Amino acid sequence: MIPGGGQPNMQQLLQQAQKMQQDLARAQEELANTEVDGQAGGGLVKATVTGSGELRALSIDPKAVDPEDTETLADLIVAAVHAANENAQTLQQQKLGPLAQGLGGGSGIPGLPF
Repeated sequence: MIPGGGQPNMQQLLQQAQKMQQDLARAQEELANTEVDGQAGGGLVKATVTGSGELRALSIDPKAVDPEDTETLADLIVAAVHAANENAQTLQQQKLGPLAQGLGGGSGIPGLPF
């Protein structure tokens, strides 16, 4: 016979789950406070987002501003924000990936993009 009937120690499992939850909350807070950049047009347009994807700043070089061609400027802004968000997703995977794997592989966890 296995001591304890072969049942896992529920107290230990609960403690592990609580620690993982605390680690996940800490990582999410770190992401919210970390800023990452993205750029387009060789740096003419720069976007800064938090690790959680919130747009914080947008910088536009005056050389990118052509009143006759606002479409290009709009495209550069979208591209810079997109690049910044890709960098934020990479950061999320670095920070949250190991935690998500500990919670069952990362699939099906609400709020995680991977």
